[in-house]
Amino acid sequence: MATDTASKPAPDPEAEKRQREAIDKLLARAPVVSTGQVTLANGKRLDYELNASFVPIAAGGVDGTRGEPQAAVGCTAYSVRDGSPRPLCFAFNGGPGSASVWLHLGALGPKRVAIHDDGTMPAAPYAVQDNPLTWLEHFDLVFVDPPHTGYSIALNDEARKKLFSVDGDADGLAEVVRLWLARHRRFGSALYLAGESYGTTRSAAIADRLHAMGVSLAGVILVSCALDLQTLVFAPGNDLPYALFLPAFAGVAQFHGRLSGAPAASPEAARAAAEAFVRDDYLGALHAGGRLDGRARTRIERRLAELTGLPRALVEEKNLRISDETFFFELLRDRGLQVGRLEARVTGPMAASRTRQWEFDPGIEALNAPYSMAGMAYLAQLGLADDARYEVINTEVNKAWNWGRGDARGNSFASTSADLARALRRNPHLRVLVASGRYDLGTPYSASDWTLAHLDAPADVLTRVTHRYYDAGHMMYTRSADLQQLKRDLEAWLGG
Repeated sequence: MATDTASKPAPDPEAEKRQREAIDKLLARAPVVSTGQVTLANGKRLDYELNASFVPIAAGGVDGTRGEPQAAVGCTAYSVRDGSPRPLCFAFNGGPGSASVWLHLGALGPKRVAIHDDGTMPAAPYAVQDNPLTWLEHFDLVFVDPPHTGYSIALNDEARKKLFSVDGDADGLAEVVRLWLARHRRFGSALYLAGESYGTTRSAAIADRLHAMGVSLAGVILVSCALDLQTLVFAPGNDLPYALFLPAFAGVAQFHGRLSGAPAASPEAARAAAEAFVRDDYLGALHAGGRLDGRARTRIERRLAELTGLPRALVEEKNLRISDETFFFELLRDRGLQVGRLEARVTGPMAASRTRQWEFDPGIEALNAPYSMAGMAYLAQLGLADDARYEVINTEVNKAWNWGRGDARGNSFASTSADLARALRRNPHLRVLVASGRYDLGTPYSASDWTLAHLDAPADVLTRVTHRYYDAGHMMYTRSADLQQLKRDLEAWLGG
């Protein structure tokens, strides 16, 4: 993608100097160390140590050269000293401009934010509570905030341009993992990665890079998969998401009481009917395009309306292609409600004018303030709070992200499926656990099914990939029953 270099602002030496001083200050800061205790669901008490510090990403990345630090990356680690060489898990969230607070204080860490099971927003004040289902029972944990999330920062526009990209992000964070292991003398631990949303995109790429660096992983845990953007982005000429989202749309429509007949009987019935329709009829209809004859088209229109809960006239108007935003705004339009994207059990009021302008996601709005405020209170309690803004979700990172890979320039349907498949083929001991929420319309379970089925690896290699499903949205662990099920599934997976 061509750019107009003449229109770029000239570098500001003073601004870069201030940023260099800020990075040096973060890197020179003594680690924040504290201790705590959590009582597990089985009644066992676990004593742990927290160690929070900043790790540099140096110029040259992982190519063997080392220069001045180009970024300071925050890492918050929890460890249990029980005399054994404990496994170690590095955790990343998504966005790509999101801090790790969601996994940290949602499911994995020894504290979690108190939240409603139905995904709706609780009233303030917000606080953390003990998490008896913490993954600290099985791993020591390191939560990583990539540059310009949390308190992490990068040096200048040049560094940000590199780091705000699929490959630059993976290169930089693989080096953060390597350096953290070296500093803490943890190369003797069994190593795992856990990622959520875009954190799955980066974890797949990091897994392959770490193996190339001689760092072997025991497992990768992917929560709400986003490995193949072609399965998730509704764009002209890309028919794949229309088919892959439909089973999730059907389940959501059933939840909100918009279906009739057999699919209305249960969420399972709705999803199964949609999966069968996609397999037997819908994919062929999309492939036929304008060649689809009138009788077949009428049949497809009718069935799409039945499975989505949308008017048949709308299905016809949309040329048999229901996008995510069409579904969000049209399913409950007569009630003046907009369906949530990341948590489709949740709805929000439309503007009085009933516009179709996407202003916010009711599913994430219900969680953002509780996690942000409870998280900041917890960081302050630990002595980690700073006058600088803690970036829970940095939309500027998302806007600046370069989705091209390798020699590609500009934005494209990025994919790290090949990275994960290669890592699986390179390492015969690597296993993958995937978790999907059935009410997630950001990374639907049905799209993840397709992605995992199309990993470029032999069938015997793919037996090391396990996919589990939960009855909530993108952050399924906000629902107590799913938090418990996720922990049980993790334990079964770890047990092999």
